[in-house]
Amino acid sequence: MILKPLYEVHTASGGEEALHFIQNKDIDVVTLDLSMPGLSGIDVLKEIKKLRPNTEVILITGYGTLNNAQEAIRFGAGDLISKPFDVAHIISIITKSFERRNFTSKINSLIETIQSLQTSKPYNLPSTLTD
Repeated sequence: MILKPLYEVHTASGGEEALHFIQNKDIDVVTLDLSMPGLSGIDVLKEIKKLRPNTEVILITGYGTLNNAQEAIRFGAGDLISKPFDVAHIISIITKSFERRNFTSKINSLIETIQSLQTSKPYNLPSTLTD
């Protein structure tokens, strides 16, 4: 595993096993083969986005076509990588995916804070500054 020295890595033998794992654990980034036994990579991508919308998903394929890329992006993939790939390239994409995930989490947290401030009771302030 080229990523184990850099990240906590979990593996699954197929889509169903991956979805079961993701239901029970919040995962930051998923690398997913487009062609797998059982569920297709696109089907697993759709389910991941339903379960964990903020999880970044990178699809990997040996058959990269424009149609595959369009479908992957439509259903929420952060990137599509064609095989064979070089190690530096995939590490760069995964690093960017982690950064995107962290940025999205921060934005969501700020939105929640703003919404809670908007619904909280307003302060009793004087009607003018000279009162």
